[in-house]
Amino acid sequence: MPNRRPRSLKHEYELYVEEEIEHYKESIPRSALLAIGDEAVAVLARDSQLSLTEILLCEEVDRIIFSRLRLPTYQTWRRRRLKAAAELRKPERWGLAPDAPVVRAVVPSADGRVLVAGAGTEGSALLLAAHGCDVLTIGSEETALLRVLSEAEAVGLSERVRALVGDLRSYTPDAPLRAVVCSLSALTALSKSERARALALLKEATADGGIHLVQGVATGRSKSVLDEVVASYAGWRVSMEGEQDAGTLVAWKEVA
Repeated sequence: MPNRRPRSLKHEYELYVEEEIEHYKESIPRSALLAIGDEAVAVLARDSQLSLTEILLCEEVDRIIFSRLRLPTYQTWRRRRLKAAAELRKPERWGLAPDAPVVRAVVPSADGRVLVAGAGTEGSALLLAAHGCDVLTIGSEETALLRVLSEAEAVGLSERVRALVGDLRSYTPDAPLRAVVCSLSALTALSKSERARALALLKEATADGGIHLVQGVATGRSKSVLDEVVASYAGWRVSMEGEQDAGTLVAWKEVA
């Protein structure tokens, strides 16, 4: 998953205007578009200093359509865009409590690549994407992953979210990770050897200062799995947040 330089708001606005104008051109009859072209020629002909060129004509056509569509100015669009982005960064937007471990532990340093795996982590994936992370979400339920991708597309986060149907037994990180958010059930579904391999790969791929969260209710077999997972983080700074059987393991990789 390559690192992407964030686009400037000015560039995003230019893309937005271009898409709106092109969509309008495609939605009207050819005769109507030719009429706009005639109007543009008439406007340009009033300025005797201008030499009519194809570029000038196209720009004038776009200006006329911009006006007809009553598209917002950059300042108005920017104000709305920033307000919408602020809403997406609220944990409540994704069904998370303001004091959820992922909010307190991961979001403050959210950047770079993040792996989110297992059932019940969909909200975390979208929240982290809204905070600028490049998120790969892994799960065995294709329907749940499609919901995440659909929601991401609906709010303009599709470039920040990828999905992979599968589990941690078949996943090998191909780049450094800033954080891992994983459900306990995703680890319980693996055999002991598969779990050890998966955790070893994830810990090795995590950058210094990175963080892992393992969350979920520990009952029956999963209690022993949780104890095993906690023990595997020897050398990391580890804490358990929440109730013992329904809390979240938080592990920080110390900076070398």
